Amino acid sequence: MAGMTVAPRRWLARLAVAAGLLVTVGALLIAPATSASAHAVLQSSSPAASSVVPSGPSEVVLTFSESVRKVPGKIRIIAPDGSRADRGEPAFDNTVVTIPVSPDAGRGTYLVSFRVISADSHPVSGAFTYSVGAPSTPPADSGGDDSRADPVVSTAVKVARFLGYAGLVLLVGPVLVLAALWPQRLSRRGPTRLAWAGLGLVTVATLADLWLQVPYTGGGGLFEVSGEGFGTVFGSPFGAAHLVRLGLLAASVFLLRPMLARPAGRTDAIILAVLGVAALLTWPLAGHPAASPAPAVSVVVDAVHLGSMAVWLGGLLMLAVFLLRQADERELSAILPIWSRWAALAVSALLLGGTVQALIEVATPQALVSTTYGQLLLAKIALFAVVIGVAAYSRQLVRSRVAAQRPVPVRRAVWVELAVTAVVLGLSATLVQTPPARTASAESSDVSAGLFSTSLTSTLYTMQVELSPAERGNNSIHLYAYSKDNLPLPVKEWRATVALPSAGIEPIDVPLLPLTDNHAYGDISLPAAGEWQLKITARTTDIDQATVTATVPIR
Repeated sequence: MAGMTVAPRRWLARLAVAAGLLVTVGALLIAPATSASAHAVLQSSSPAASSVVPSGPSEVVLTFSESVRKVPGKIRIIAPDGSRADRGEPAFDNTVVTIPVSPDAGRGTYLVSFRVISADSHPVSGAFTYSVGAPSTPPADSGGDDSRADPVVSTAVKVARFLGYAGLVLLVGPVLVLAALWPQRLSRRGPTRLAWAGLGLVTVATLADLWLQVPYTGGGGLFEVSGEGFGTVFGSPFGAAHLVRLGLLAASVFLLRPMLARPAGRTDAIILAVLGVAALLTWPLAGHPAASPAPAVSVVVDAVHLGSMAVWLGGLLMLAVFLLRQADERELSAILPIWSRWAALAVSALLLGGTVQALIEVATPQALVSTTYGQLLLAKIALFAVVIGVAAYSRQLVRSRVAAQRPVPVRRAVWVELAVTAVVLGLSATLVQTPPARTASAESSDVSAGLFSTSLTSTLYTMQVELSPAERGNNSIHLYAYSKDNLPLPVKEWRATVALPSAGIEPIDVPLLPLTDNHAYGDISLPAAGEWQLKITARTTDIDQATVTATVPIR
């Protein structure tokens, strides 16, 4: 009778696993196919930021460093009078976003504000201005978003990620120890409760991630969610990875129940291991690794890194809470050497995976110290070094066979490891939400190597000056002259010089070519960094002329 009872249970369990996998496959099918890319940066725009164009464009084009996706209603163009100048929905084509503009928009300065989602699920937002005919007072975007997410939402996202990692530790540790190291005479109730708590924590954290992604990408508050927002999240790689994780967790429940109660059969253990590996892959697939320059390597390495962390910390927790307190000397003599080898392998995988991932995400030594991501990584490395030292002390006790006879020193060392690694987990949760150093460094370069633009006023005219890229070496300069009522002002003769008094560089003539009546263009090579003095003289009639001066910072 007992055998007849067990067989249907196993059949039902495997049927439930199949149902969970079916949910997983469904989530994969609804996920859009996207190419791998990195945290996006706005590389250029047309019209260019701070530029002055003679007539209103029919569209504004934004070009990002990598592919981006739409956040509904978060791209706007504000006309000089404060009205909306964009018309219709913007078109997304990989890295290019095209925004239709009303053809009857007037003269003056326009504000372009945008918020999009990069391939690694993080929002990218910003704003810039351009002018038609002549600059005016920039308009305000009353419906615009701050460039940062709501602080409460950002904090909640980090907490949810931390809880997910903690749940993984609570789940993996008990399952492995109960399957391979647990003495038969000891009760399995405590570790079983810990494992179910871990599974519940991972599930809750996954659901919280899905909820929080809506306001995080949309820029709203904690409860500013909508059906459209959820649809956007569920249809993204981020949402698909989380739905897959939920499906895999549901499938694993029916295998975990008998395994936690008694030693599992080989077939069920293999199936559970496959589900566990697949679930681990959903973390990197929903974050930076899937959008790195080498996505296949990054995803595998990050999954190994995460799995090793769960094995190591989960095993330490089982030692500290249960085995070192309940097992006798004979049992500890058998358990601790095996655990010591497990820990050594897990730590080696952590070091290898962390090193490879750091090389990919940081890219340069300068980025390691000059970016938030790099500084957090250095702090994580320092704390990890402390943990390695404590682990080496514990391993020495195990090798000398002192640990089984006097488990108190080992227990203390294990608690120190757990305390420090809890901080490391917090740093890891923060790193997940921080733009990679390679991106932050590139973004900083794009900003510094941009466009110097200023408006200079004299008694005769207003001069719009644009110099690009405002760096040492070759630079191009554009000059636009306007009358007091912001109309194009014809110029009969242009003259300009640049000088760097701090370096003893005397004024250098800038050859200028008139392109239109009020627009001149020139090229000049600036050999050194510093505060260059630009002097411009424009003659508007046979006898009327005026000179304006600007200080141009060159990097």
